[in-house]
Amino acid sequence: MLRFILHRFLLMIPTLIGVAVLVFFLLRMMPGDPVATMLLGDGGGANMPPEVIEQERARLGLDQPIGVQFFKWSWSVLKGDFGVSMWTGRPVLYEIGIRLELSLQVAIMATILAVLLALPLGTLSAIFKDTWIDHSIRVFSIAGLAVPSFWLGMIIILLLLTYFHWIPPLTFTPFLQDPWENLSQLIWPALAVGYRYSAVSTRMMRSSILEVLQEDYIRTA
Repeated sequence: MLRFILHRFLLMIPTLIGVAVLVFFLLRMMPGDPVATMLLGDGGGANMPPEVIEQERARLGLDQPIGVQFFKWSWSVLKGDFGVSMWTGRPVLYEIGIRLELSLQVAIMATILAVLLALPLGTLSAIFKDTWIDHSIRVFSIAGLAVPSFWLGMIIILLLLTYFHWIPPLTFTPFLQDPWENLSQLIWPALAVGYRYSAVSTRMMRSSILEVLQEDYIRTA
């Protein structure tokens, strides 16, 4: 087991390196000037003196060859320095940290909702195979695979706003500070994400139970 984990961990290293190289060079190949965008936004730096733009490019190291830029960026990442956000001016690690709690909670809630949906639905679908119950659950699971989570999230918000005249809070409230406010904000995105997870798990649960029900010891019992 330890050898397997070590092997998978070692395989993760070239994968991360490949993704880093691909993303870095693709971003550099995109049209537009990031310095001009940072300085004047949608104006594209049209009214900014060229010498100011060049000074900013030199400060950020964008005037150097792309290979040198990648090497310096990689070395900074290895040291734990992810740079500063061009929009807020705060460290990137700080920007990630303030959103990590929200993302983790949505992921955990979506997983819990997916399990709570998949276990009973998959079991019922297998027990009542080829009945209207089975067909209904299979349609439900196929819809979960076909509907994008972001689209379902927008539909949920529109339905809440249209029929109940209510919209979830827009500012994040930590769970320990106000559990009710926190859950009222995150339950809907968790439901949109968890529905898709539950669709996959429901089909897997149905297949597993059908396989077990066909075993000799089940028929004997």
